[in-house]
Amino acid sequence: MAAPAVPIRASITSTVGAYVALTKPRIIELLLITTVPVMIVADQGVPSLWLIAATVIGGTLSAGGANAVNMWVDRDIDAVMERTQNRPLVTGAVTPTAALVFAIAIEAFAFLWLWVLVNPLSALLALAACLFYVFVYTLWLKRTSRQNIVIGGAAGAAPVLIGWAAVTDSVSISALALFGVVFFWTPPHFWALAIRYRDDYSAVDVPMLPSVASIRSTTDQMLAHTVALVACSLLFGYTESMGPIYWVGAVVSGLLFLGLTWRVRVSATATDAMKLFHFSITYLTVLFVLMAVDVLVRFGL
Repeated sequence: MAAPAVPIRASITSTVGAYVALTKPRIIELLLITTVPVMIVADQGVPSLWLIAATVIGGTLSAGGANAVNMWVDRDIDAVMERTQNRPLVTGAVTPTAALVFAIAIEAFAFLWLWVLVNPLSALLALAACLFYVFVYTLWLKRTSRQNIVIGGAAGAAPVLIGWAAVTDSVSISALALFGVVFFWTPPHFWALAIRYRDDYSAVDVPMLPSVASIRSTTDQMLAHTVALVACSLLFGYTESMGPIYWVGAVVSGLLFLGLTWRVRVSATATDAMKLFHFSITYLTVLFVLMAVDVLVRFGL
């Protein structure tokens, strides 16, 4: 007697879901939020939908491949940390060998996709971001340096350069300012979460700053990075001659970010740290959406 169809479909769905989880889709969502608005600003309008789709697909696959390798490397500590115990390589939903083959395959496909369908510069930037994330952050800095997420944040900031390069085949001062926005955003965003889970990092000997330094020292650095983040957002507004929609949004959201970071510094509580963590996601989304809206309104598109 043939096996019921429903369990088979459920099994296929579960397997596909496990491979998707390897790519850390929630992180990729944040990366894509920064890519499309940057393309609109670089184009001073709306690029072709095909170019947007090609860039988003290539960027998604490239980031997903890097994230999957990260999970493959970190499967030992993921099994110990509360926050990561349900990841596919911990639960056994995907074998380590299958995960690594999958990661390399989609990374290679992403490089060829971007090279052929977008341009070589975007492909090279995406590959450089992957190699930096895997070899510099994951394999070297994450388990050896308290500044791991600071330097590693460069990989997460690459999508703004990829989006800009996809449209202009170049990297401008404005693109570098936006790179700075995401680069300096990453430490306060991630350290806010790490304050909540600092015991997890201590348990696996990963020197994430909140687990190896005092809360005051951590929040001092968070505040410094937030100041640099807001400065980069204003620098971008100046170099790209942005309009009032962007300027008002950048100033107001930047002040709110600074205020919440200061609040964590004063209270030193995980509750306030998590409020900052969630707001930081909202901040990045609002800033990049407003820059796209600003361009579309000013150019009557």
